[in-house]
Amino acid sequence: MTTPQPKLFAFYGRVSTEDNQDPESSRSWQLTRATTLIQPHGGRIVTEYFDVGQSRSLPWQRRAQANQLLAALRNPQRGFSAVVVGEPHRAFYGNQFGLTVPLFAHYGVELWVPEIGGPIDPENEAHELVMSVYGGMSKGERNRIKLRVRTAMAAQTLLEGRYLGGRPPYGYTLRDLGPHPNPAKAADGKRLRGLTPDEQTAPVVRRIFDEFLAGNGLFTIAEGLTANHVPCPSAHDRARNPHRSGIAWSKSAVRVILTNPRYTGRQVWNKQRTDEVLLDVDDVAMGHTGVMRWNPRDKWVVSKEITHPPLIDDATFEEAQALLSRRRQKADGERTRKRTRNPYVFRGLIYCAACQRRMQGQYNHGDAYYRCRFPQEYALVNQVEHPRNVYLREDALTDPLDTWLASAFTPDRIERTISAMANAQTTDDLPALGTAARATIADCDAKLERYRAALDAGADPAVVTGWITQTQAERTRAEADLHATPNKSSQRMSRTEITNLVQALGDIVTVLRDADPADKAEVYRQLGLRLTYQPETQTVRAEADLSAHRGVMGRVRGGT
Repeated sequence: MTTPQPKLFAFYGRVSTEDNQDPESSRSWQLTRATTLIQPHGGRIVTEYFDVGQSRSLPWQRRAQANQLLAALRNPQRGFSAVVVGEPHRAFYGNQFGLTVPLFAHYGVELWVPEIGGPIDPENEAHELVMSVYGGMSKGERNRIKLRVRTAMAAQTLLEGRYLGGRPPYGYTLRDLGPHPNPAKAADGKRLRGLTPDEQTAPVVRRIFDEFLAGNGLFTIAEGLTANHVPCPSAHDRARNPHRSGIAWSKSAVRVILTNPRYTGRQVWNKQRTDEVLLDVDDVAMGHTGVMRWNPRDKWVVSKEITHPPLIDDATFEEAQALLSRRRQKADGERTRKRTRNPYVFRGLIYCAACQRRMQGQYNHGDAYYRCRFPQEYALVNQVEHPRNVYLREDALTDPLDTWLASAFTPDRIERTISAMANAQTTDDLPALGTAARATIADCDAKLERYRAALDAGADPAVVTGWITQTQAERTRAEADLHATPNKSSQRMSRTEITNLVQALGDIVTVLRDADPADKAEVYRQLGLRLTYQPETQTVRAEADLSAHRGVMGRVRGGT
């Protein structure tokens, strides 16, 4: 008599910061539940997939371990014939079960859940109903947590004026206020913190308000601070602003200081919110991603009492707000022409060679222009060699560019172009792409560790969760870039493939000449076009990323 072979399982579990649990403890009890379910049936877990720090709202395809599990389903040599979930609340959120279980059925892999008491039958309506209920409960639980946290934070700000975490505003630093009022957190050594004026930057804040009320504009104030070698906020705190240049004061930095009521000594919360927007409107199953957005002033929660030393009084702040409002109304009144949505053929494709920033579209007297606003936003005071005015007229570029693109595909040059494209292929950039993606992933992992440490140290969960959501979205994009990077062996296209690609483009000359601006812009984007404008020589370097086929310099004013 032969002994029946044990059924081999893969285990899936998940824990995130919103669960406020130790990952190892959470894994242990989820694994225990799963083992208890399958052991009476002779089951044995041979591999594990456990997501740490992944929100339940993320679909399986965007969770690192869950995505690996889905990939394993496609492998006939996967080494298991069933998957067991320790806790459906943590595995499935909203309608995720309905989007995931068809994959298990397609590949013939059973899905076991403790609440069902065994494997899920895809044809059983009761099983589907039960799992849908658990998905709804999981979504409801997350929403209730968010509501409770936000309500508590609003009350703590309004009534107690408590500092709820985040970086202190420019002009302040943090000071210790004693043990945390929650006994359990105090027992863990967590303490309250509050704002106190910073000796270096507090006088700068007062100077900004004084100069603004004296009649100086935002740019004049920024220019004066830069000329006096006063570090701008991002330069003053480089550790938390590595993504910013910190080169000079900008008008936006001055405006943010002038509109921040925290300088009156009152605590403020809810200036920003995290909206969950679809990652891909054409693929709803990819779920949502968090986007930080500013709330209108009437949504801000401001403490009733003064909670930290003020840098300015209420009268000064209100006078500044009134002056900002009058200037804004005057500027709006001067814009008598109704704003319309104008087409820009090169939207997002033109870069300024002086600062490597995208140039912005602007219509002037009915003609489309592209301008670089870098010198208008930053008070550079000759610290950077950047022209004050950088403008490029659209129609001065369109014809030379179309001529260059079309010249490569004329009948007498098409064969030469295909040969050049085939010979020019290189995979040298692929390792760099993979390295950059891995570096981004490593940086995101380091950030996530710091955010979890901040939670352990008593930082506000809602604020830190917003940071984590943003970082996870960035990590997901980097993972997608890494997975999308092809192998060197599969990168090179054959001559036949390139010929088919060129033929699919059709008559480029006719397409570009007859297309409306929106369609022409789409053609340029599909060609991977990048334009770099050099204001000193009034030339544009055009690069079309079509099998590494590269352009040359072309003059856009005074001839082509």
